[in-house]
Amino acid sequence: MVNLSAFIRFHASRTPDRAAVVYGDLRISYAELADRCSRVAALLVARGIREGDVVAAFMKNSPAFLDLSFAVSQIGAVFLPVNYRLAAEEVAYIADNAGAKLVFADTEFAAQVSGLPQVVAVDEAAQADPRRLADAKLTDPGQTFRKPDDLFRLMYTSGTTDRPKGVMHTYNNFYWKCMDHIMNLGLTGEDRLLTVGPLYHVGAYDLPGMALLWLGGMLCLHREFDAAAALASIQRERLTCAWMAPVMLGQTLGCEGRQRYDVSSLKWCIGGGEKTPESRIREFTQLFKNGRYIDGYGLTETCSGDTLMEAGREIEKIGSTGRALAHVELQIRDDQGNVLPPDTEGEICIRGPKVTQGYWKDPQKTAASFFGDWFRSGDMGVLDRDGFLFITDRKKDMIISGGENIASSEVERVIYQLPQVAECAVIGLPDEKWGERPVAVVVLKSGAALDYPALERHCRAHLAGFKVPKELHFREMLPRNPSGKILKRVLRDEFRSAA
Repeated sequence: MVNLSAFIRFHASRTPDRAAVVYGDLRISYAELADRCSRVAALLVARGIREGDVVAAFMKNSPAFLDLSFAVSQIGAVFLPVNYRLAAEEVAYIADNAGAKLVFADTEFAAQVSGLPQVVAVDEAAQADPRRLADAKLTDPGQTFRKPDDLFRLMYTSGTTDRPKGVMHTYNNFYWKCMDHIMNLGLTGEDRLLTVGPLYHVGAYDLPGMALLWLGGMLCLHREFDAAAALASIQRERLTCAWMAPVMLGQTLGCEGRQRYDVSSLKWCIGGGEKTPESRIREFTQLFKNGRYIDGYGLTETCSGDTLMEAGREIEKIGSTGRALAHVELQIRDDQGNVLPPDTEGEICIRGPKVTQGYWKDPQKTAASFFGDWFRSGDMGVLDRDGFLFITDRKKDMIISGGENIASSEVERVIYQLPQVAECAVIGLPDEKWGERPVAVVVLKSGAALDYPALERHCRAHLAGFKVPKELHFREMLPRNPSGKILKRVLRDEFRSAA
């Protein structure tokens, strides 16, 4: 039996009273979690959802989000978590491209989903217990048998084109991901995970996320991130592990009154994907005296967590995101696909059973993203002679702000809709709070005028707030190479040297 509800039912039959999820004052046992999932599965069937259908969630963190993800799997459908920060136009594109048959949306997001067919509104009461949405007379539909290569989830990620791409995740991807994280992190059913990142993101759901429930552990779920609340939960629930985006960890380490919390139970916290300064590591160990900070690297296309830093090597390999996990292979290749020797910069390529089969309904982008069976990450990096990965640049000009991916070309597409704009480039610049902030560099048409408020209003009408450029700069021309490609690295270097 391959589906996500199978391990929930297993633990419900062996340790029914064991806590599976804690959400504020709500404590959900494995027995109750199994019942909730079955009731939601019955609701899906009653709404006409069948094996292979796509069901979307446009929701903040809540027990209902978890219940829905398991229930969708239980009946053999495909789960589509959607970033709730997206604008209505972006949500409509994803729902249409994925062919979503049903959308569950928190009531606070009614405006973003108003044009979509078959929307189920999830109010505050249903967020805590989605069984309120189901008829009590509905019966358990049982479990649908799925094969390891069957699709269980679609996740849309900002790419280098003007539209997001649907990453396909199979059960094979998910289970191999879980096994690698269990091995590397030494997870057991006694672990208790702080879950403060958004569940639509692979960091919160997958790193290690559901692997804890697979083992019979516990998730302490927060609807949204708040540093003081996170520290309070670590103290109250004696939490042992956490995943935080760099901006979250920075706020936690700077939280006023942080020293008064007892956080001695925390063994580790995974960060992600950026060069961690030595000062951050030392700051972490000063607050979490029994814990260690684990830098890592991963992609939506690989269910996250491809490399993790090893205990005791943090200072020796400062700036590295660690070594590949047991069932992950890494290579550095040039543009022609040739494997490069150690200590040589090139594109990071990944192979292994947790790597996606490709992009939904897009064979061309899928083919372009692989060298044979090696996935091309689009990130530039170096492998040293010990196999430690150092990320050096983003080949695809991806901006990472507050843990969210922003494709510069997606923002540029929107800016080019302004009639005043002749040319534009969007780049990411260092930001103390968010890691990076998007900045627009524009060449205006002759005689045209544009100010930042007008740019901001236009972008907010078409993009999620976090994608809107935080600054507007003007140039007579943009730097280009002989083939005409805009040299964004030159722009980034220019702004950084002027800072």
